[in-house]
Amino acid sequence: MIGKYTSTAINFSVLILALCVTSAWSLDLKTSTKNESPFDYFKTGIIAYKKGDKIEAIKSLRYAAEMGHHGANWKLAHMYADGDGVAENDYQAYKFFAKIVDEGAEPGSDDEAYVSDALVELGNYFCKGIPSTPVKVDLTKARSFYVRAATSYGNPEAQYLLGVMLLNGQGGEKNRVQAARWFQLSADKGNTSAQAMLGNMLFQAGKTVKGLAMLTAAYSKASPKEKLWIRPLQERAFAIAEEAERRTAFTLASDLADSVK
Repeated sequence: MIGKYTSTAINFSVLILALCVTSAWSLDLKTSTKNESPFDYFKTGIIAYKKGDKIEAIKSLRYAAEMGHHGANWKLAHMYADGDGVAENDYQAYKFFAKIVDEGAEPGSDDEAYVSDALVELGNYFCKGIPSTPVKVDLTKARSFYVRAATSYGNPEAQYLLGVMLLNGQGGEKNRVQAARWFQLSADKGNTSAQAMLGNMLFQAGKTVKGLAMLTAAYSKASPKEKLWIRPLQERAFAIAEEAERRTAFTLASDLADSVK
């Protein structure tokens, strides 16, 4: 009797084990064929992110990132940098950005925008460093990342930041002429901070009307954070300028605000 029950139990266990193995194999097969390309995983991750399902978003984005999708690496980098759906971790974000830059992008491809932004972010990290990590403050290295983003990709933020470093002699030699050139290129693309910096430089160089006009136009479009440092520059220029210069500058500022996209 005992042998009969034991045999039955063993057969039942084998059946359960077979069913489990089959189910597991089916689940793995379903998972592996759910998306056929890195882009599919990326798209699934973005859809989940927009729905507020950060766990599913990170899971899918990681699949895409491991398969080399720049957009997935970029999104994960910003999520870690902002603590968006994950614990804030600048070093993890840094590694995702570094991976994008290391892998590069084909000229003219959509991936260029990810590489361009990643270069700026790496430059930012080397400007301030990341505590308790190998990423230390290195202004020379930061400047080199900005140079790459500014020259190879025409990134307006990089052009502005490079202008600041050239103006102050950070990470290399000081060069006011080159700083003004980069500010101009960035301002032409709508960068408010660059427009304000260029306006201040022009005002200091004696070009009162144009300088005040650019400062005024920049202040009118600035974010609350930008207004904190642009306003003192604009008010100082306004106080020094003569009444006729102010009126002309305000007219020109209106035209500048309309012309810069």
